[in-house]
Amino acid sequence: MPLDFYRNPLTDILFEQTSNFVGLYDVSVAWFTRVNTAGYRQLGYPSAQALYDDPVRTLQHHRLSPAEWEQLRDETLAAGHCEREVEIRRYVGRPFWGYMELTSLALEGKSYFLVRITDTGRLREAEHSLAQSVRRFEAVFTHATIGIIVATRRGTIVLANEKAQQLFGYPEGALVGQPIEVLVPDALRNRYEHLHGSFSAHPAEQPLDSNQTLLARRRDGSEFPVEVSLSYFHLDEELYVVAYVVDISFKREAERALQAERQRVERLNAELEQKVADRTHALMTTLAQLEHRSEELAKALAAEQELGELKSRFVAMASHEFRTPLTAVLTSATLVEKYPAAEQQPQRLRHLDRIRASVKHLTDILEEFLSVGKIEEGKLEAHPARLAVPILLREAVAEVLGLRKPGQHIQMTAEGPEKVWLDASLLRKVLVNLLSNALKYSAENTTISLSATGRPGLLTLRVQDQGVGIAPEDQQHLFERFYRARNVANTPGTGLGLYIIAKYLELMGGTIELHSELNVGTTVTITIPYENHSAD
Repeated sequence: MPLDFYRNPLTDILFEQTSNFVGLYDVSVAWFTRVNTAGYRQLGYPSAQALYDDPVRTLQHHRLSPAEWEQLRDETLAAGHCEREVEIRRYVGRPFWGYMELTSLALEGKSYFLVRITDTGRLREAEHSLAQSVRRFEAVFTHATIGIIVATRRGTIVLANEKAQQLFGYPEGALVGQPIEVLVPDALRNRYEHLHGSFSAHPAEQPLDSNQTLLARRRDGSEFPVEVSLSYFHLDEELYVVAYVVDISFKREAERALQAERQRVERLNAELEQKVADRTHALMTTLAQLEHRSEELAKALAAEQELGELKSRFVAMASHEFRTPLTAVLTSATLVEKYPAAEQQPQRLRHLDRIRASVKHLTDILEEFLSVGKIEEGKLEAHPARLAVPILLREAVAEVLGLRKPGQHIQMTAEGPEKVWLDASLLRKVLVNLLSNALKYSAENTTISLSATGRPGLLTLRVQDQGVGIAPEDQQHLFERFYRARNVANTPGTGLGLYIIAKYLELMGGTIELHSELNVGTTVTITIPYENHSAD
């Protein structure tokens, strides 16, 4: 219960008006008998009675042991007063740091402590922030890569970082207390005093980031060029000037070297201009002679470049395309020797089939080379004749059936004119080439579509696959000799198929269109005009 004695209006006012915790602590019962309103609210209690009834009976976040409590009690009773900073427990809420003052007093023969608690949390936060600011300042100031010097308005050095001491050749701490004039050559003393006086008198009017190029003096008397930027701050109504010093010796040397080189280049330019002027007439004459040949040389160079590219493509293609079948022939021929017995005839036949297939592959390659030669020499001509479109499609499909992969299927449809007047040989070669490509570049278990449609005078053939597709950047080069798309570089092929197809169609007056998407497939559409003769 609250203590009712020793109360009067004055003590009530002093007890209740304070904003900090004030409580009367009964030493005999080891708990409070009276607390002020601000006190129990500060500790998170809903009322003073709630504090009196709290069974925990301690204000400290970390409870004192019996021995520690006895020591604190005895010290306070003996000295009459005790002060310490402790972490205070709240009934509701987080603990806080407070400054606790215990004053011993006796009332009617009993011992009491008058307890006052002041919240020092903000003070500790401020001290922590100040300590962090000091450490940051020391880190920036001490380890800065330029010299920093702080001086009073009168020019007395009060701070100098490590870099400044190194620049001017002073040991640690030797610059503090020195006049700033010790760092300035005697010949420039007047100029420096004017600059320093002007800045100290009106610092706010000076540009804080303006660099001043000066000569500085080291401790040994040697001089070196520096750039100095000035700043300032006020502390306790005292003006302090901050100088940021950068040694520009290397910069000056580089500038001098650059200036010398510039002058040398200017002399060389003047000499060169004179030589150019002397030779201009002769060059103009030569240029006039060369101009009329420039177009011929450009054409020759383009042709040479194209020839070089073709040679490179041919060598790369031939080295690969010939080596593979020849290796198969050599390997199979070697293996045939190992099957001399009559019962080993199936093995011999299998390798002989491989030899035949390889020879046929080489024959096809040579036929493509011969076709290209005939086309470019103008020896190949179209010989139109009557042909049946469905029969032509079936013959082309039959010719490539042996190239199918497991599960591949060729779907053929024919609509429109059954008979047309075209070169059957060229047209069959076109279809066989397109179907071979579709089978080669499509995966297993896919369908290749071959269709023929048309209207009077115009035949349209379309081959569609579900293969690897062709990148857009490759499509514009597909009809060039020996060109192969990058995504099929490791697949056998000469790079001549589409070139030959385009030339065959050109001979027959037809056109070819290609639409392809990577990993989706390719559709090739050829359109050929034809005539129907009355004799048909």
